[in-house]
Amino acid sequence: MKPFLYRGRFIFIPIAIAAFVALTGFVVMNLWNWLIPAIFHLGFIDFWQAVGLFVLSKILFGFGKGGRGMHGGAPWMRHRMEERFKNMTSEEKEQFKEKMRQRCGHGKWGRNWDDFAAETSKEQV
Repeated sequence: MKPFLYRGRFIFIPIAIAAFVALTGFVVMNLWNWLIPAIFHLGFIDFWQAVGLFVLSKILFGFGKGGRGMHGGAPWMRHRMEERFKNMTSEEKEQFKEKMRQRCGHGKWGRNWDDFAAETSKEQV
């Protein structure tokens, strides 16, 4: 016997999405109507304008990726990668560097992979 959520996912998922949109629209509408008219002397918005504003902001500013590609990911991920890189043998490092060059291109942002090792040694001092 399959669990309830597995059988009812075609009903549950749209209801969950609608509830999320309704809650988000309600929160955006109330925050806007509480802050923006008092600070910037702009008008009030209704529920559907709040939902539209939320969707527009998600389109313009992204869907919560957290900037993974721009700054090397979260700090804990960077430290984990540094630890892995330090524990590799020289052959493993070269294989890793070559694989990353194939994926990302060499010197795409003006940095060399040898700078990565130099940065970790500076941080430890």
